[in-house]
Amino acid sequence: MGYQNLIIDKKDSGLAYITINRPEVRNALNKETVDEMVESLYELENDEAVQCIIFTGAGEKSFAAGADISQLTKRTMLDAFQRGTMQEIYDIIEACRKPTIAMINGYALGGGCELAMSCDIRVASTNAKLGLPELNLSIIPGAGGTQRLARLVGKGKALEMILTGKMIDAEEAKAIGLVSEIASPEDLVVKTEELAEKIISKGPLAVMLAKLAVNYGTETEMKTGLMIERLSQAILYTSEDKNEGTTAFLEKRKPNFKGK
Repeated sequence: MGYQNLIIDKKDSGLAYITINRPEVRNALNKETVDEMVESLYELENDEAVQCIIFTGAGEKSFAAGADISQLTKRTMLDAFQRGTMQEIYDIIEACRKPTIAMINGYALGGGCELAMSCDIRVASTNAKLGLPELNLSIIPGAGGTQRLARLVGKGKALEMILTGKMIDAEEAKAIGLVSEIASPEDLVVKTEELAEKIISKGPLAVMLAKLAVNYGTETEMKTGLMIERLSQAILYTSEDKNEGTTAFLEKRKPNFKGK
């Protein structure tokens, strides 16, 4: 399928890229772009050859510089409750069965920062800047920003970033736990793909259920989270991949996982 605002690139290794291709507006996220993002995500999620998805932005200056402000001027109170909001779309990204990585190659502001936070892992270039400046427009981060940022970095730091609208650099983002890894602009792709390849080398069923256990378990009390973990493990105990993984370990060879 062809997309107007995205570039989809599938690699033979099982890796796929979703690249926001609006560099002339710093990859700002208009409605058409986020709608395409959902379509492309469903396409890749249902492609058995794809095992890890990387989100990034075209060019060298911006991952995604936030929502398209020209579209915000027409929003009404009821628009916040319509189906297909950015909040719902980022929920879909977070719930993707396959692991997702945000490769932050520049500015990740507002909706762009919220997009990165909806991914499982974030890797940032040393020239990246992250922030949630929505209060400058007298609105709040409404695509999951108030919730995901607080869960990632803690309530106090989240409130500081949101209430002041300050941008932070990659070093600070790593120090507070907002990104996992940083790399120079020229090494960013290599660093991100190395991380993705480590994930791809694991059993895809185990990757999917590990992600599910963490995401759903951390949203509930410990006892329920432990039960989610136990049920996920029970499913894996019956899988062909578990048998392959243990046999390969004992035979001192590389496993050949098939996602079954």
